[in-house]
Formats: sequence, C-alpha cells, structure tokens
Amino acid sequence: MGHSHPHDHSHDLPGEVPPVLDASIPDSELSPSEVSRRGFLRRAGIVGAGAAAAGAFGGTVAGAFGGPQAAHADEGQQGDKRDGYLWLAGDHHIHTQYSPDAQYRVSDHVHHASANGLDWMVITDHGTDQHAKIGVEKVNPDIRRARDLHQDMLVFQGLEWNIPSAEHGTVFVHPGKDEVAVLKEFENSFDGSVKKASGSSPANEALAIAGVNFLADAVNRKRVQDALFLANHPARKGIDSPHEIRGWRDAQPRIAVGMEGAPGHQAAGIKAPLGPGSGRGYYDNKPGPDSFPGYPLESYITWGGFDWMTATVGGLWDSLLAEGKAWWITANSDSHSVYGDTSTRGPGSDFNTNGFYNDPVYSGGVNLGNGDFWPGFYSRTHVGAASHSYAAVMDGIRAGRIWVDHGRLLDSLDVSVRAGGSRGTLGSTLQAKRGSDVEVRIRIGLPQEANWAQYLPQLKRIDVIVGDVTGPVADRDTFKAPNTKVVQSFEVTPADNGREFVFRLPKMDGAKYFRIRGTDGNRSAPGLMGAAVDPQGPAADVLGDADPWKDLWFYTNPIWVLTH
Repeated sequence: MGHSHPHDHSHDLPGEVPPVLDASIPDSELSPSEVSRRGFLRRAGIVGAGAAAAGAFGGTVAGAFGGPQAAHADEGQQGDKRDGYLWLAGDHHIHTQYSPDAQYRVSDHVHHASANGLDWMVITDHGTDQHAKIGVEKVNPDIRRARDLHQDMLVFQGLEWNIPSAEHGTVFVHPGKDEVAVLKEFENSFDGSVKKASGSSPANEALAIAGVNFLADAVNRKRVQDALFLANHPARKGIDSPHEIRGWRDAQPRIAVGMEGAPGHQAAGIKAPLGPGSGRGYYDNKPGPDSFPGYPLESYITWGGFDWMTATVGGLWDSLLAEGKAWWITANSDSHSVYGDTSTRGPGSDFNTNGFYNDPVYSGGVNLGNGDFWPGFYSRTHVGAASHSYAAVMDGIRAGRIWVDHGRLLDSLDVSVRAGGSRGTLGSTLQAKRGSDVEVRIRIGLPQEANWAQYLPQLKRIDVIVGDVTGPVADRDTFKAPNTKVVQSFEVTPADNGREFVFRLPKMDGAKYFRIRGTDGNRSAPGLMGAAVDPQGPAADVLGDADPWKDLWFYTNPIWVLTH
C-alpha cells in the first residue's frame, strides 16, 4: 500500500530539493520552521529556483532546510470521514510472551484490542539479548497470522528500544518482506541493553542518533516503506534530557516524531489491596546518577495520569512547540500483565533459552497486583488517516493528526483553526497576516454508553492553551515556555453533545500555536507554573492511591498559525 501524500518529503537524500524550495508544495504542508524559512527565502527571491538552489547548497541542503512534515490542510468531507480523514484509534506500545516481563500471545492482545474498539496496534517487545537473537524473528509469524485472521486490525511489528543513554522508545516499521531483517539489525546494532550502552555519556547519546539515522536510511534505501520512533514514558526516570529529545527529533524529524504524553500501566495506582498501590504508570522513582539534574522532583510523578513533560502548561513539551518543532504526544497501554486477569505464564517456560514464555494458562485466581489494562480498554491514541491502511496511519502519526483520551471520555473530537482565509486541523500550519483574527472551533461527541468501568464518563471542562512561537532556543536543555498559558475554559454539560465551542483571538500579534485539553473535573489544581498560567490543571497523582477511572483527561496535538 502506498502513501497517500501527494508529495515526497524524504529530503534527507543528498541533492534533493527540500520542501521549502519546492514551489509545488503549498505552505499548508510545511512545518512551522519550514514555513518561516520559506518566507525568508521568498523575500530573498530564492523560492522558485529549487534546482539551482539545491545545486548551490550541495550536500548541506538537507541539514540547512530539513524540517518535520506537517499535516495535510483540510481536504473536505469524503464519505464518513471528518476533515477528509478517518479517525482511527490505536496503541503503539504492547508487550507479549516474547518480552521477559510479559506473558500474553499476540492473538490475546489483538482479540482484546478489537473488542475494545481499536483499529491499529504495534507489538513492541523489549530489546534484550534473547529478543535480538531470536525473539524478533519468532514473534513475526504470530503477527503475520494475526494480520491474516483479523484484517480489520492493522498489526504493526516493532520493538521497545532501550535508547542508548536514555529511556525506552517505540520503533516500528511498515509491514513488508524485510521488516524482520531491519528490526533485527537495528536492535543488534543500536539497542542500549544489547550494546551495553545504557549509561549517560556523549558516546551513548551519539549511538542513539546513529540508530535514528539507521531507520531513516532503511526508508531511503527502500528496505522498508516507512519507520517511526516515539519516546516512551519520557519523564519516568528523568534520563531523557531536553537536549537528547531535541537531538533525536532534529536528526531525523520524519522518523523521531514524538513521545507518550501519558504512559501505560494506568492501573498501577489503584490502592492496595484492590490494586498494586504504586504510582500511575509506575512513576514512583527518584533522581538517579543518569538523571538530568535540572528536572524537578515533580517530574517523577504523573499528573492526571499524564507525564510531567506533557501535563505542565509552559513545560518541556510547550518549549518544543514554541520553537516550531513538530513533536507529538500519544497515550498507550504498555500492556504486560493485565489488572484483574485470571491467567499466569505457561508452566515449564524457559525464556533465556527459547526467547519466549509458553502460552499463558488459566490460574483460577484474579490478579489484582497487575498494573496494566488491555489495549484500548483505558487509553486511546486517535489518528487522522486518509484510509484504513498501514501507510495512512503512519502518515497521520507523522503529521500530528492525533488526539488522546482516557476512560472513553469522548466519542469523537473535531478541532480546527481558521486564520487568514485558511483552515487546518491537528498538526497543521497556517499562514495569516499579522493582525488577522483567529478562530478555534472544537466540536465534541460525548459518550452515549458506559465505558469499560461500567459508568458513563462526563466531560466537564475544555481548556484552550495558546503559546507564542519564539523560534530556536540557545540552550538546548531548556524545558520552559514562559509565553504559553490557558486562555479560555468552557464548561461542558451532558446537553452539549455535538456542540461546537468557539474561541476567538482578535488581531493576532505574532506566530502562535493552539492546543486543547479537557477533563471530567474530578481532580484539578493550579499548574506548576502558577495559577496565572494554568488555573485548573491536572493534580499530582497520589502515590499508592490514584484510581485512574476517577481522573480522566483528553489532550490534542497543536495547530500553528504563523504570521507575515
């Protein structure tokens, strides 16, 4: 299946014309940084002379003008699509019996994901010596069989990368004849555990960048059709420093595209003896020798079930968005061992020898000490895809057409921005004249039936968050965006199903981005940057007593509006 995007933005190849110089690519398909560069070059009379410019800049053209692929502009209604896209729910972080700390078959996860309404999923067993040697190959027949038996479910093969010098990340590829070969070579060459390169050091950081470059090269050489990398539970141990995140993204912005805004393991915070009695996401750590020293203690816990990097208005995520960097958030199950499940690992298992555990068996008991949910049971990542295909889902993730929710807080969500006669949805970049009026439209579909905890969740509030686009930072370890804040909140009632909420910003005085979040209103507190920035943000999750069903949120990715 081919990509639906009409233009090839794979501008990491030497000698190619970068998108900013390609006049056939409209501004709406460029990232904020690319649009800004194009504006400068247009004023200088360079844009339109793409071939000449490429020759003039030679081999440095990709480095000088490379940037993230932005979302499609609004393509209009197509059948049952919204904004020209199918919104497909999925999960890119799932473990099976081929992980040393998990137990389920691929088919178990596929069955549950399908029953829970997901459309796509990624199998991401841990990078280990056993997995690198044999597991990545042995899981593939199970994945291929699941694809054959469940053709309505898109089942990607990936792995959970032990990022050298950092935390974990999802790496996955488009299905194809070389998917196993590419993943196996990647894991054997660049996994921090396999290569004994987990500690924080410049050499290990460089190995991580080399791994991202390897994935880009595999796509450019057509070994695989596509590949993506997203950082998992980035603040859990404090070892994903701001400069490392920027480094991954800047090295290959078409490959390194985002992070988990909310980690999995959401049942882990349920109070003992009815649950594990830990932190949501198993965020129960303290700074270690490899932790970034600038991170506060508040970063080691979750806030409303979301990672501190995402939950803090004016924090690390916003510092990237304020630069104009496309860096997207997701929400996933990280499912290993499911809360309330009645199975255990198969008897007689020898993981070290075989690279997998035997099939799970019924135990006769209920496991209340497990911290996970099945894929789609609690966390969902909704992606705007041009079609129900592997390529379209990967394109949608790369473009940032993503919103996430917990506990089925919403059935549907449409967010668009209108500015300067243009309109765009999540991940888009619009151009408008300075002084133009901007309008943000938010249409919600409230759930009409109970969620998997057997109650009907109720959205109580929607927050509009606006930040200034201030450009590149001098200090790549910056993790604050002081010009970002909540600018308006809307109260929501059950009668508001299908309602469109509108926020208007008159006479915009400079480039900005807009993102949305919402909550059931059960637990709120002033944000870490103060009440003037975020008067009713998520509250800190209580270690050992954080019922995830009593604190539900949704978040969207941003839309940029640049001025000229």
